[in-house]
Amino acid sequence: MNTEFIEALEQIQQDKGISKEVLIEAIEAALISSYKRNFGSSHNVRVEVNRETGEVHVYGQKNVVDEVEDENVEISLEEAKEISPKFQTGDVVEKEVTPRDFGRIAAQTAKQVVVQRIREAERGVVFDEYVNRESDIIAGAVARIARGTVFINLGKAEAILAHSEQMPGETYNPGDRIKTYIVEVKKTTKGPQILVSRTHPGLIKRLFELEVPEIHDGIVEIKSISREAGYRTKIAVNTNDPNVDPVGACVGQKGVRVQAIVNELRGEKIDIIRFSENPMEYITSALSPAKVSEAIVDEDNKSARVVVPDYQLSLAIGKEGQNARLAAKLTGWKIDIKSESQAKESDSVKIEPEFSPEANDDVEGLMLDSEE
Repeated sequence: MNTEFIEALEQIQQDKGISKEVLIEAIEAALISSYKRNFGSSHNVRVEVNRETGEVHVYGQKNVVDEVEDENVEISLEEAKEISPKFQTGDVVEKEVTPRDFGRIAAQTAKQVVVQRIREAERGVVFDEYVNRESDIIAGAVARIARGTVFINLGKAEAILAHSEQMPGETYNPGDRIKTYIVEVKKTTKGPQILVSRTHPGLIKRLFELEVPEIHDGIVEIKSISREAGYRTKIAVNTNDPNVDPVGACVGQKGVRVQAIVNELRGEKIDIIRFSENPMEYITSALSPAKVSEAIVDEDNKSARVVVPDYQLSLAIGKEGQNARLAAKLTGWKIDIKSESQAKESDSVKIEPEFSPEANDDVEGLMLDSEE
């Protein structure tokens, strides 16, 4: 190594932001391992790289003791005083032991260390960039598909779309551009691991923020989302501005805003309802598109008894209970749904809700129980 190498380290410090001193200390530590591997592992040595010239020196170290038990690492006090009268028991005596051909080993080792540290620094920069984007939406192109897992090229990094995070029935081909939701960013030895999702309710929230300026600006607020990815989503919105219709803002002129989101989600149906502090109004809206004849709420138990026309019962419940289940998730209320004819009887149709916005559990019965 020479002055040109030191200049190269200084350039790396400017370009990559990696401290020259940190690099040299890493090189010195690596050279100690190289020396022991090539010239004897039983010796204690110190390696010093000159910060100006790049010259490398190796110093053997021995502890000063009264009685020598291992000559490789110890020296007697008597011998130490022959070198210098100042030495005392417990001191360390150093003697240069730089091998003749150590410069070649040093240069090779230094190159490996610098390349490794540059890679680590670059991975660190990428990790810092994406870890700050957790819970955000990101676009990329499908790079490849392996065993059901989709790898998405983000430019500086690659995202992983696991099979469990893919929308049912959705197919992917290399080159397809898709938007995903960043669930988690992990730091690994091979660089940052970016885990993304197409099923997370957060994707809906971020898509609406992109398409609806009123949401992005805070004029319209998303109060709740319930989703069964690939099939249907219900979203409750509200505003404190009396001049703004929150549902209309989300739908857009001729439905252009919501249609853009539906297209991105490959046809997933989206019900947009207006949030209300009035439980009866909120639950009635949540069961849309079904029409409700009557609703009785029990605020103490956070439950509601809803009556719909006989011909609307299947619509209120939805296919395999989907509409009622999503309404329960959206509102967090128990919902007991009856047709007008059933209302005259004691039996009722019930569904159990899940509060986790990511849950897609099958319906067991038709009772929505928010307390479970």
